[in-house]
Amino acid sequence: MSREKKLWILFATITIVSFSVLGYYGHQIYQKAPPIPEKIVSASGAVIFTAQDIQEGQNVWQSMGGQEVGSVWGHGSYVAPDWTADWLHREAVFLLDRFAQRDYGQKFDALDAEKQAVLKVKLRQDLRTNTYDTGTKTITITDDRVEAIKFLSNYYQGLFMNDPQYDKLREDYAMRSNTIDDPARMAKMNAFLFWATWATVTERPGETMSYTHNWPADELVGNELTKDLLLWSGISVVLLILFIGALVFYYVQAKEEDYRTPAADPLIGVKETTSMRHIKKYLVVVGGLMVVQVLLGVLAAHYQVEGDGLFGMTIFAELLPYAVARTWHLQLGIFWIATAWLSMGLYVAPALMGKDPKFQVFGVNFLFIALLIIVIGSLAGEWMGVMQKLNPEINFWFGHQGYEYVDLGRFWQLFLFVGLFVWLILMIRPIIPFMKAHPEKKSFMTLFLISCLAIGLFYGAGLMWGQHTALTIAEYWRWWVVHLWVEGFFEVFATVAIGVLFVRLGLLSEKAATTYALLSTSIYLAGGVLGTFHHLYFAGTSTAVMAIGASFSALEVVPLTLAGFEAYRNYRASKVTQWMKDYKWPIYFLVSVGFWNFLGAGVFGFLINPPAALYFVQGLNTTPLHGHTALFGVYGMLGIGFVLFVLRSMYRDAVWNEKLMKWFFWGLNGGLLAMALLSLLPIGIWQAVESIDKGMWYARSAELMQQPAMMVLKWMRSIGDTVFTVGLLCGVWLILKLILFNKKSA
Repeated sequence: MSREKKLWILFATITIVSFSVLGYYGHQIYQKAPPIPEKIVSASGAVIFTAQDIQEGQNVWQSMGGQEVGSVWGHGSYVAPDWTADWLHREAVFLLDRFAQRDYGQKFDALDAEKQAVLKVKLRQDLRTNTYDTGTKTITITDDRVEAIKFLSNYYQGLFMNDPQYDKLREDYAMRSNTIDDPARMAKMNAFLFWATWATVTERPGETMSYTHNWPADELVGNELTKDLLLWSGISVVLLILFIGALVFYYVQAKEEDYRTPAADPLIGVKETTSMRHIKKYLVVVGGLMVVQVLLGVLAAHYQVEGDGLFGMTIFAELLPYAVARTWHLQLGIFWIATAWLSMGLYVAPALMGKDPKFQVFGVNFLFIALLIIVIGSLAGEWMGVMQKLNPEINFWFGHQGYEYVDLGRFWQLFLFVGLFVWLILMIRPIIPFMKAHPEKKSFMTLFLISCLAIGLFYGAGLMWGQHTALTIAEYWRWWVVHLWVEGFFEVFATVAIGVLFVRLGLLSEKAATTYALLSTSIYLAGGVLGTFHHLYFAGTSTAVMAIGASFSALEVVPLTLAGFEAYRNYRASKVTQWMKDYKWPIYFLVSVGFWNFLGAGVFGFLINPPAALYFVQGLNTTPLHGHTALFGVYGMLGIGFVLFVLRSMYRDAVWNEKLMKWFFWGLNGGLLAMALLSLLPIGIWQAVESIDKGMWYARSAELMQQPAMMVLKWMRSIGDTVFTVGLLCGVWLILKLILFNKKSA
């Protein structure tokens, strides 16, 4: 049996087994998610909340921006608090003071240690005891908790609406006045916040930990690190070391095919079809979206130090509040990266045969118009949702779904899914005839086709939850999109697409490219598919899900620790022949992908992956540290590399401005590194120390985040942001000059 056939069997086995396990435990997640009760009642039987209140309250939370305004269960933005950690601690303090006044006539803080200990035991018994009745589907709470709910409901109504006493706190949280503008809707959101908090402290039936594995950390209520979190963290580290050793051994003894050295550029003289020329407008849009996305990122970052405006100009916070700025920043990042990758595919596929299939030009133009409508329509809907201009039903379909990275309304999700399906058809139509005409290339092109199918179809996971789907279930499917689609199958597509480019340049044979792509993809999917579960440790899932996530997320990091091999391999490609110097900058961006794969996805990713680590840092600045360096550092840089490859092929005779390219490359990479090391990392470490010492509630509090030294660290981010923005503007100007001011392409 040939090596290539063995790798195909390995690839198929890993894919089938991994998705089978993902599906099996997904079914378990449905069964063991925190229950939404039909009623929450007091000890006397008075109805406090209903299931409808909780579900509609979740929709209200989504409509205001959801995970873009603070977080719930640690998933979301980082300026406002985690509302479940905040509610839990405030409820605990209220109840302890109530107990202390009733039993001793003093506030809790005034009591001696012995009396405090007694009241803490009472508090924990009250909060941690699971009173959910599976027969009546009812949760019964004490009269003391009823009073706590009244107190906290008044507090959150004042904060989320327009009580003047909370003006300073709203500014610290970068929240606009009347974030929720209707008392009835606010009452329902309080129902959702209570239920979400109830799940964080109430113990699972038959267990001594809460539905969220005792997250968030809070000593007052007994939310402390569990032995399971420690055990599986240790196992994940052992597995990481073991498999890194195995992979290093493989790399050392494996014989890798050297790059070929064609005497001339094989792309010179290659016919450019009509549809390929129409890709130019996609690249112009990519450049425009990059600029807008980065400027919105600068605005969102500034809101951390001045939550109600931009250098005193409050009109920015009124028209583009933090929730909108951050939503658009994330969505535009996904849009331009995806457009860059899709453009590369649309350029390469017709080039295989040197001619367009029938209606290919129409399809490329139709898809372009559809993408513009999706971008403009979804951004407008998200703005209207956050500004409370849509009712919950309309908001779900056309506004803001409230889930980070998939904020766009369901209609726009469906529209985008259809657009990806159109792209898939446009990719298949040129590839199939090429495979028939060149059967010796069938294996490699089959892998390319599979990667295109994954990109086109796996976004459909974002359609698997509904308007009233419980948060745990929605999180399960959301991470199918964020982790499997964005992080997983984009990685597969990238590996194969780079192989396609190098084969087109004559540097690699199809056999070598196929072998390398199959091996890399198999290694990545071995950890990547089941590594999805590491996002769900504290989202109401079982210990088994946590154990699998911990183990396989460690395996995810294994290939990334050897990303330097890939970076050096790509660097060597730029030195193979004299004519390859023309491709220096596209290849340099591939080299930077290797660096960020190691640092951003690998080092900063594993910093927060083990359960015991994530228990203390989920939702802190360690998360955007990983997010920025992995998403932009890997997928953004790769998207830019693809764009530059296409432009180099289109404009073979154009001389690129070397100074602009240096600013583009080093500005982006240097700025991103400065942003990470000067601001995000030190803030994240400081927050982690406070989370371990005092609890998650304090690590996200205004009390900590508004300290003078913390404000200095926030301002330090402007250094990296400035360098990054200058580099980006240089690159976009170069791209636009090539497309708009060159009379002809190759």
